[in-house]
Amino acid sequence: MVDKNRKKFYRKENTFKYVALVSACASILAVLVICFFIFSRGLPTIKEIGIKNFILGTKWSPTANPASFGILPFIISSFYVTLGALIIGVPTGLFTAVFMAKYCPKKLHSTFTAGINLMAGIPSIIYGFFGLTLVVPLIAKFINGNGLTMLAAIIILGIMILPTVISLSQAAINAVDESYYEGAIGLGATKERAIFTVVLPAAKSGILSAIILGMGRAIGETMAVILVAGGQPRMPRGLFRGVRTMTMNIVTEMGYAAELHREALIATGAVLFIFILLINLLFVISKNRGIKHD
Repeated sequence: MVDKNRKKFYRKENTFKYVALVSACASILAVLVICFFIFSRGLPTIKEIGIKNFILGTKWSPTANPASFGILPFIISSFYVTLGALIIGVPTGLFTAVFMAKYCPKKLHSTFTAGINLMAGIPSIIYGFFGLTLVVPLIAKFINGNGLTMLAAIIILGIMILPTVISLSQAAINAVDESYYEGAIGLGATKERAIFTVVLPAAKSGILSAIILGMGRAIGETMAVILVAGGQPRMPRGLFRGVRTMTMNIVTEMGYAAELHREALIATGAVLFIFILLINLLFVISKNRGIKHD
């Protein structure tokens, strides 16, 4: 009877192991298929247009004769918008994480946590409508423009990356051994000094991972940005002018693009995909460094 139960237990365990293996292989296969599709369509197009003309070209005019497919304005716009979002979202998210981990009353902690989780679940199009109906009119009122600017995109993306930065930074802070904090307090440090000179440096790998994932969220966002950024296909001319990011360019023109124009948009997606892969590589490196230091 015991042997029969043991065999049954091992059978279930092996079944679960194979199910988990199949799931892992399916995930890896999905990534490989996406990589194959993007690069098999994108890289030949980049070669046809010319790497220099495509990556460093400053003019995007697919209907002109001859057509121009330069995506440098979109790359720079994506960089500026992402950088601006990090400037807004990272300090705000980090201070919120510190508050949640070290200052928040227990009665409010669950409420605040639910609110942060709710922010993470809000569709990006809702953030876009929020920006279009509140942020854009405010910018238009005080700057005397139409409000569809780089600044509006930065503000919205700064808000959108908050759940990622807060949740991961809070987890990193909570993972630091309490003896670090208590030791600093015991040596005479104030609570703030103990947090910012002992706890946060100890949690820096997790915080860096939060920043990197927030960056990935910002650079890959489309729907919210397309509603508030203006969408002008030119080099960025300041915070108070419209811009077009790589994701915006793909979504804006894919509906009517054909032939080389369509392939150039897929090639733009390949460039964006490379940026995302590099960001994920940075995340893995920072995570591995944190594990080694631990």
